[in-house]
Amino acid sequence: MNLTTVNEEKCIKCGLCVEECPLGVLKLESTGPKEVNPDACFACGHCVAICPKEAIDNNKSPLVMQSEIGQVKKLNAEEAKNFIRARRSIRSYKNTRVEREKLMELVDVAHLAPTASNSQGISYIIIDDKKAIQLAVEECINWFENDSTWSKMLSGMIKGYRENKVDTILRDAPSIILTLADDNFYNGRENSILSLSYLELYAPSLDLGSCWAGIFEICARSENSPINKIFNIPEKKKITGVVMVGYPKYSYKRFTDRQPLSASFYEN
Repeated sequence: MNLTTVNEEKCIKCGLCVEECPLGVLKLESTGPKEVNPDACFACGHCVAICPKEAIDNNKSPLVMQSEIGQVKKLNAEEAKNFIRARRSIRSYKNTRVEREKLMELVDVAHLAPTASNSQGISYIIIDDKKAIQLAVEECINWFENDSTWSKMLSGMIKGYRENKVDTILRDAPSIILTLADDNFYNGRENSILSLSYLELYAPSLDLGSCWAGIFEICARSENSPINKIFNIPEKKKITGVVMVGYPKYSYKRFTDRQPLSASFYEN
């Protein structure tokens, strides 16, 4: 076997690794699992993680790199729903620098998000230099002003910034986090959205708030964006997502509802 190694003394031939493999890499034989399609493996590590006897190893997702889950306490349904409902998009931040340890913890959790076919391929740039963030806002405003469509659509935002230095682009956030992917990586945007969603859900556990920087992304993700130069984006990389991060200036006392749910079961 080139990809997997099976300890036949430990293997109980339960077949769980074969059943769980999403791409049919393994086949159960009388002596245990055997490779039949190793080139299809995308390193999900399910075969190693599901084995009750630690009998199988995989070169792409080695046993030594997988830690025991143990008895992880799960939130009950109400706790989980309230945890999700309590997260809000934060647009007002304290003028307090976020500790770099916390920013690294955020991207470490973001890095755990699922990706299309386990493609991963997302890297992160953390910016906590206030002057660099302010420069990015200025260049973003310039870019909008020089675009015939956006200058009209965002005229109020541009006017507020020019006349009163009101930053409604990055909201005076003390830090922002960018996701990057190779410029020819077709799943880069989708993987980044999942990644930053994990980050945003985790942020409140560190007493942090976050908000998707959608307006800023319009400029940052455009062709020949000035943001690439400001943040030294490598030539063959592209910005695929941006979130603001900081300590919330205010706390919220109530949950809010969404528009009425629209959902139905398919009936043939």
